[in-house]
Amino acid sequence: MSNRPALPPEIARRRTFAIIAHPDAGKTTLTEKFLLFGGAIQMAGQVRAKGEARRTRSDFIKMEQDRGISVSASAMSFDFGQYRFNLVDTPGHSDFSEDTYRTLTAVDAAIMVIDGAKGVESQTRKLFEVCRLRDLPILTFCNKMDREARDTFEIIDEIQENLAIDVAPASWPIGSGRDFLGCYDILNDRLELMDRADRNRVAETVQIAGLDDPKLAEHIPADLLEKLREELEMARELLPSFDAKSFLEGHMTPIWFGSAINSFGVKELMDGIGKFGPEPQPQPTAERKIAPEEKPVTGFVFKVQANMDPKHRDRVAFVRLASGHFERGMKLTHVRTKKPMAVSNPVLFLAADRELAEEAWAGDIIGIPNHGQLRIGDALTEGEALRFTGIPSFAPELLQTVRAGDPMKAKHLEKALMQFAEEGAAKVFKPMIGSGFIVGVVGALQFEVLASRIEIEYGLPVRFESSQFTSARWVSGPKDKVEAFAQSNKGHMAQDHDGDLVYLTRLQWDIDRVSRDHPELKLTATKEMMV
Repeated sequence: MSNRPALPPEIARRRTFAIIAHPDAGKTTLTEKFLLFGGAIQMAGQVRAKGEARRTRSDFIKMEQDRGISVSASAMSFDFGQYRFNLVDTPGHSDFSEDTYRTLTAVDAAIMVIDGAKGVESQTRKLFEVCRLRDLPILTFCNKMDREARDTFEIIDEIQENLAIDVAPASWPIGSGRDFLGCYDILNDRLELMDRADRNRVAETVQIAGLDDPKLAEHIPADLLEKLREELEMARELLPSFDAKSFLEGHMTPIWFGSAINSFGVKELMDGIGKFGPEPQPQPTAERKIAPEEKPVTGFVFKVQANMDPKHRDRVAFVRLASGHFERGMKLTHVRTKKPMAVSNPVLFLAADRELAEEAWAGDIIGIPNHGQLRIGDALTEGEALRFTGIPSFAPELLQTVRAGDPMKAKHLEKALMQFAEEGAAKVFKPMIGSGFIVGVVGALQFEVLASRIEIEYGLPVRFESSQFTSARWVSGPKDKVEAFAQSNKGHMAQDHDGDLVYLTRLQWDIDRVSRDHPELKLTATKEMMV
């Protein structure tokens, strides 16, 4: 990376990252504190608000607020010091992992949040694998240290063993649970003390000269101080010290300890992202790599969110800018349709609030309101025909048929389903034989979310019924062979919302039979969302 030219200052100050974690590790709370320290909000909210307590800003779908979980990724931009942060909060619930996988294609780094009592959980491991595939640099935040947490060495060991990555402590906790006082900041040789009284205040810091400084004894009880000195001596012997190059290559993760709900340890983490985090990186396309400093504007759609404003039935396409300096009103070519598109009202997000974006630079994430022209995977450029690669679409693991409560409203249902299919919230298949639609999702909770959103956003009660099919595979191969195959297996064939052929299967045996009898055809479980 070192031989690349320095980026223009506006681009170099961008830091685009996602937060990943197992459900309930405190990811959305951490996002709130980021916004608080970035000066974007005056008072952070809680995911499950008590009475008049503020609700969080980044969960705006009604179901998210009712259940206290995030079900769709949201993007936020704000300034912190000299840096411009573009933060994407992702759903932790495994039923929504596809949304998260796609989001990770649009960021340059990830923050992994771990619960101090539970360590590395199953979903964390899955998401980490995706980061690993993309060689994303990862910063780790061990949250909830103000509750009973596991031994620090144990947590670090577990990360190293489970995720096969070196862990370098950036801070070290002093006490845990009720006795948690704060952290010793290893990178800056400071003492960070937690204030339990005011959750929205930044912790006070005491500058010290090494661990033998007598000032430490004024703030830390003798027994905890002795333990801290012992543990740090062991840590220096056993654990690697932080190496920025190794971190940027994805081999090492620095770990900070803290408590997001008490605003503790968050500012240090943010300083770490600014100081060590990667600048906007080159993005892969089928033709070549796009470098962020290139003059022409290019970008790709990694997420589409329908009805962010239910009054307007709008769809917002989230676009990650890969290069150039974008200005409002620019005409960009929509590569899939080859049509020019004037982007007259692009938006920047502050969670559910948005403001018009007068300009944006490579690395930024902007929203483009549209009426269904833009889909996931689409490229926008100043004329060059590019196809961004690596945005996955997975075969659904659960299939159900869907019917409108009122048979007269079948047309409305089709419109609603197509909208959710374009948003990537579900796969919608139209069988060749018979009426109705088959909806495929990755996790069962998505059926509930879909039913509730179709009812709230379209006023259409629907019911999901079990289907005879269990999985779907995209069919590709020579055109005449594919057509002959479709004719002879009509009962199993359907089209997805792009009009591509899909083979619906009941058993693994169906798939084996096709690969045995039709070696020239290819059945795939993922479809690259390319134009």
